[in-house]
Amino acid sequence: MNWDDARMFLAVCRASTLRGAARTLGVDQATVGRRVTALEKSLDAALFLRTSDGYALTAVGEAALKAVEKMEHSALELERRIQGLDDRLIGNVRVATTDSLAIDFLIPAIARLHGRHPDVRVQLDASTQILSLVKRETDIAVRNTRPDNPDLIARRIARWPVGLFASQAYVDAYGVPVPGSEFEGHDLVVYQPYLQGSKDFTLVSEPINRGRIVASLSSSLLVRRSIAAGIGVGEIPLYMGERDGLLRLWPERTRPQPYEVWLVAHADLRHTARVRAVIDEIVEVFALENE
Repeated sequence: MNWDDARMFLAVCRASTLRGAARTLGVDQATVGRRVTALEKSLDAALFLRTSDGYALTAVGEAALKAVEKMEHSALELERRIQGLDDRLIGNVRVATTDSLAIDFLIPAIARLHGRHPDVRVQLDASTQILSLVKRETDIAVRNTRPDNPDLIARRIARWPVGLFASQAYVDAYGVPVPGSEFEGHDLVVYQPYLQGSKDFTLVSEPINRGRIVASLSSSLLVRRSIAAGIGVGEIPLYMGERDGLLRLWPERTRPQPYEVWLVAHADLRHTARVRAVIDEIVEVFALENE
């Protein structure tokens, strides 16, 4: 089995459909189907069951998957080590982060980078989805959780208190919530993942039992924009509220857990010149904000 066929097989395993695998690999669906069929013929074995829900592994396919995952690990390790020796300030660097951090920090960092190293190109992915550095889905990640993989190098580049904010228009219309009232009579905007992950959801340690959740948002940028639009009261890092010109409510209170930002890269790539250049600019922009 060659690596190209193995990549096709692996993509179908993970996507369960030819269309999803083709999208991942950047090829057309027919190509994936032909390669998978050719692979099965060469092995004289059925690797997948074709079902109405997509492609499901057979017992033989499951055994093949384990071997192909080992091939993938070796191929990615070889690629990282070769790239780790590259001292040219040219080429692509993929960076994954959230939408708020992309707008406030990563885009300014890219602008600085372009002025100094115009041949280094950044591919920026801003979403709540966590891309894998180990599988080479991205080269650098700027995220709010520290990874526990020993192959990854993590550096904390920001640590912000989280406070309660509202727009001036909202306060003019509804006033300031009374501490201890559990937000009675007030509209709330909340970060959806936090809401899903907590049975006793609070904003800056205040239960929300008497408030009205009028919007639950999938990203911090959407929470910021909703607060600024006067939709309701919400909890965001202080730097965001201050940057957006919002009113901080209950300034004596912050969320028990601060908002941390970690810059993460694979150990094999940290000395690649273009990756190092991008890291340096990101760190510098965050340092300027925290001065």
